[in-house]
Amino acid sequence: MLVIRRRPATLLIGVALLGAAAGCNRDAKAKAAPPPLPDVVVAEVEQRAVAIEREYTARTEASPTVEIRARISGVLEQVLFKEGTEARQGQVLFVLQREEYQAALDTARAQLAKAQADLTRARDVSVIDRARAHLAQRQADLEKARADVARYRPLAEARAIPQQDLDTSLSAEKVAVAAVDAAAAHDEVGGHEVGQVGALIVGPAGEAAVVGAKLNLDYTTIRTPITGIIGKVMVDQGNLVGKAEPTLLATVSSVDPIYVDFSIPEADYLRLASRIRLDPTGRPRGEQTPLDLFLIGDQPLPHKGFIVFVERAVDVKTGTIAVRAVFPNPDKVIRPGQFARVRGVVEQRPEAVLVPEIALQEQQGAKVALVVEAGDKVAFRSVTVDERIGDLYVVKSGLKPGERVIVEGVQKVRPGMQVKPVTRSAAKAGA
Repeated sequence: MLVIRRRPATLLIGVALLGAAAGCNRDAKAKAAPPPLPDVVVAEVEQRAVAIEREYTARTEASPTVEIRARISGVLEQVLFKEGTEARQGQVLFVLQREEYQAALDTARAQLAKAQADLTRARDVSVIDRARAHLAQRQADLEKARADVARYRPLAEARAIPQQDLDTSLSAEKVAVAAVDAAAAHDEVGGHEVGQVGALIVGPAGEAAVVGAKLNLDYTTIRTPITGIIGKVMVDQGNLVGKAEPTLLATVSSVDPIYVDFSIPEADYLRLASRIRLDPTGRPRGEQTPLDLFLIGDQPLPHKGFIVFVERAVDVKTGTIAVRAVFPNPDKVIRPGQFARVRGVVEQRPEAVLVPEIALQEQQGAKVALVVEAGDKVAFRSVTVDERIGDLYVVKSGLKPGERVIVEGVQKVRPGMQVKPVTRSAAKAGA
């Protein structure tokens, strides 16, 4: 009976020992199997020639821009153009009232003819009497001119009459003084002296009056001095213009080519200085840097531009220097005052070392990268970068051409680990 009771206990102990041994074997096998290597996507650090570009905010300007003004007073009779259209150089834009100035020209010509006729008669009659009478007449004219000045001066100071009336009387006084001096200097007997009097009095004074009257008549017809787009008419037809000051009638701007003004940092200017040198006439001395102009979107306009002006000094407040570029504008789509963007190459680097932007991380204000070295082991690198070109950075130090940097899977690894690298192109193909 005792033997039969002991056998089940012994059997149970044996079964337990076998189970424990089997469990130990499984744990040993599990510990012996190494974990799989983490997959990471890598990209090679490349070296190639790159162009360093810059983009600047700019504003378009028209040059030249001319304000069309009335130079004499008169009623605006005709407007001979349509606002917003192109006007050709010399085209008639406005016509002022002409009758008054035509009459003044006719009077000046008649007075000149009369003076010349009087001079001719003076050679045939009593020379002495005519000369003395002429001197007396000039002295009377002088007295009248001085009286006019004395009368107009206080009125002009009190703004009771236009300043122009006082200026006219002062000019008449000067002419009268000159006439008296000439007549007195040549009050001698003889046809030769009379001829000199006529040359000094009739010639300059009469001819000057004719020229002045003709100029005023010509000013009634207003033409554009340049070819360009003409803007809005500032004065309606029928209004009096040019009475107190030259009245602005319209503005004409030449828009082909169009100019673009912008500022560049001092560092960029030093890079470009050798390619934007201009001679005394404003022409480039060497190969120029072509520029692209953007108005909206990322599509540049079809025509390239070039820098044609550099300001004389750097703005000490902003550290920039103003420049001007010129762009062809044959379709006249670009107008003055538009905001634009100018983009151009400031430097060419023949052997730049490039790293993808996604391979870099920020750590305590510095950029770092994880590199897969020999034996597919991860190493930590501190990287110094310079310029950004698209999704790449130009490396100054920390990486060499041909090295593999991790661009995906950074979270799964740490320095010293062995990884299973996959190139970026192969990863994209698999995806």
